[in-house]
Amino acid sequence: MIHWRRGTVTTIRSTRPGYTEVEADIDQVLPGTTITHVKAVAYTEAVGHPQVGDSVLLNVSALAKRLGTGGFGLIVALPDALPADPPEGPGHLVKDRYSPLQTMVLGVDDQESEHHEILTREESLSGMPVLAADLHSALPAIIAGIRAVDPELRIAYVISDGAALPAIFSQAAAGLKDAGWLHGTISTGQSWGADLEAVTIHTGLLAAKHVLGADIAIVAQGPGNLGTGTKYGFSGLVTGEHLNAAALLGGSPVGVLRMSNADARGRHFGISHHSLTSLIEVARPGVTIPVPDFSTLAEADRREMEIDPAVMSEVVAAQLPMLHMHDQVTVSVDGLWAGLKSSPVGLSTMGRKLPADAAAFLAAAAAGRLAAEL
Repeated sequence: MIHWRRGTVTTIRSTRPGYTEVEADIDQVLPGTTITHVKAVAYTEAVGHPQVGDSVLLNVSALAKRLGTGGFGLIVALPDALPADPPEGPGHLVKDRYSPLQTMVLGVDDQESEHHEILTREESLSGMPVLAADLHSALPAIIAGIRAVDPELRIAYVISDGAALPAIFSQAAAGLKDAGWLHGTISTGQSWGADLEAVTIHTGLLAAKHVLGADIAIVAQGPGNLGTGTKYGFSGLVTGEHLNAAALLGGSPVGVLRMSNADARGRHFGISHHSLTSLIEVARPGVTIPVPDFSTLAEADRREMEIDPAVMSEVVAAQLPMLHMHDQVTVSVDGLWAGLKSSPVGLSTMGRKLPADAAAFLAAAAAGRLAAEL
C-alpha cells in the first residue's frame, strides 16, 4: 500500500504556517526509475519542522505511481528530531482516525469548545447562501464573483474530506485569506488543520454562520480530486449531499456547475457529468443552479480567452433540460473576467490556466455573483 523511503533533507524550498516543502535525497530509487532526489512536503503541526541535514521517513507512493497530482513525497516523521508533545489543553475530536497519523484537535462542536453552547442552540442557517462545488479550483473564482457584487461580504470555506485531508495543503485558501478575500476556513469530517474543526458538514456550516459570522459559505473538497471514469466513482459526488445539508439547515443551496471548454474528455465538456450526476441523482430538487450566459461576454474580454461563446451556449443549452428539477437562473458574466484576473492566487483547473479553460472559471464566478445577489 505504501512505498517507504528514508531520506535526508538537502534544501528547504518554501514554507508557510503549518507547511514546509523540501528536497531530499532518498536511500532507494523510485520503482522503474533512476530517481534518488525528490520534493517532499511536511505538515509541520503534525511532524515538526525539517531542517537541512535532517533524516526523514517518507511516503513516496504518489511518485512511484506517477500521479499527476501529488507529485511529491510526504514526510511521515523526523526520526531524530521528533517534536515535543503538544501542550495540555481541551479537545478530544480525532481526525484521520485510526491511520498512523491520526491527530486530536479541539472541534468547534466539541463539548469542551467555547462554541459548543452556540452550536447546541443554533440549528438554522437562516437563508445563508451555501455554494457547493465539485473541484477545489473553483474556490477563488467563486469568491471573485462574490466580490464583483460586494467585496465586503464575509466568506467562509467549509472543507470536506473528499480530497486532501490537511487543510493547510491548500495554497489557494492560504493566499485568499492573506489577501482578505476569505474570512475563515473550517475543516470537516476527516479533514483537519483549518481555522476551525468540525465533525460534519452540518456543524461546519452552522459554525460558518454563527461562529465566523459568514454571509456566504463555500463547500468544496481540498486539492486532489479523485475520479475513476465511472459514473459514481468520483470524490465530488458528495456535492449533492452538501447541497442537501444546506437545505436541511435552512440555507439557500447553490449548485456550482463544473464546466469546461477545453477538456478533451467528452464527459466533462460543457457541463461535466460530475455536476450532472450529483445534481440529478443525489441532490434533492429545488437547488438554485446559476447558468452562465456566455453571450454576455464583452468582445475585449472574449479576445483574451480561448472560448467560443456560441459553441458553449449551444452545448450547455442541450444539457440543461436534464436539470429540470432544479431552479435554473441565467447569470450574466459581463465584468467577471476582470474580477478573475484580479485573483490574488493563480487560477488553474486540471492543469489548465485561466485563458485556456475560461468556461470553468466563468461558471464558478457566475455562481458567486448569484449567491451574493441572494
